[in-house]
Amino acid sequence: MGEAEKLRQWIKESDNIVFFGGAGVSTESGIPDFRSVDGLYHQQYDYPPETIISHSFYKRNPEEFFRFYKDRMIFREASPNAAHRVLAQLEKQGKLRAVITQNIDGLHQAAGSKEVMELHGSVHRNYCTRCGKFYGLDEILAMQGVPRCECGGIIKPDVVLYEEGLDQGILQKAVSYIRRADMLIIGGTSLVVYPAAGLVNYYSGNKLVIINKDVTPVDQQADLVVSGKIGEIFAQIADGD
Repeated sequence: MGEAEKLRQWIKESDNIVFFGGAGVSTESGIPDFRSVDGLYHQQYDYPPETIISHSFYKRNPEEFFRFYKDRMIFREASPNAAHRVLAQLEKQGKLRAVITQNIDGLHQAAGSKEVMELHGSVHRNYCTRCGKFYGLDEILAMQGVPRCECGGIIKPDVVLYEEGLDQGILQKAVSYIRRADMLIIGGTSLVVYPAAGLVNYYSGNKLVIINKDVTPVDQQADLVVSGKIGEIFAQIADGD
């Protein structure tokens, strides 16, 4: 039995699946992966991207932060791919309980997923740092330079920057879902960024699946490793039903 066939079989047998995904889930939607060879980290700017998207840089140089953020971190034209769509379908069928994602693009929700834990926040939520007023993405993009609220405060995207901690409530919820899962599918993540990478340790079942183009540190403890593009693999699973 091939890997994709085995994956389809396990999904069929399971009714408490949790999916944990990273940047590789969105690359097939045209959103570059920070760490891939042609990703953001390898493009030339006055500062390295990990410096620009840090909390201290945002505070020190908001103009440059927002120029980079609007130019390189928001992809309005991106739409969900087969991975997003199949996951939403599995949730609708009552098989998938939750999606835990490191992505900030909102594509899981755009595909129809309801229970989504966004570990690193979302570009679709923005708040005034002074009065807390909410702003949608379109409103931010319509503003020139540093987006400001009518009260004069800077509007910050609800995105976790370097040097900022993850939302503990979301993290605990993710842990709770993983602990109860009968099947954990990890896709499109190199599993090197903590604390997110440590989430896999809370799974105690015997259907740990890794779907990724490259080798990950968790491959050896996985029950099934499927190499390849996650959208293509999920499309195969859907076609086989």
